Amino acid sequence: MTIVDFWASWCGPCRAENPNMVAIYKEFHSKGLNIIGVSLDKDAAKWKEAIAKDKLVWTQVSHLKHWDEPIAAQYQVQAIPAPFILDASGKLIAKDLKGEALRAKIAELLSK
Repeated sequence: MTIVDFWASWCGPCRAENPNMVAIYKEFHSKGLNIIGVSLDKDAAKWKEAIAKDKLVWTQVSHLKHWDEPIAAQYQVQAIPAPFILDASGKLIAKDLKGEALRAKIAELLSK
């Protein structure tokens, strides 16, 4: 199972949610959870600084095209943070869950 997490270094709500993502990753990575961060940043230095500061240890990608990020367009992202939960085959299971709701959904899905 994978969370595709759309975020940006300049997004206050995204940065506020990052500690929750870190905790979820630590709790569930060994049980089969992966996260891919997709950034809507324009500035590579600020993006990389945010990754380091927020301790985001999973794979991060960005074309540094802000709202023109092609992956965000593919997922029809209109606002961030925007986490999408995908099953092993890439099928969308849930989206836009945050904090405890996201943690509970991951726990539920991984217990099956």
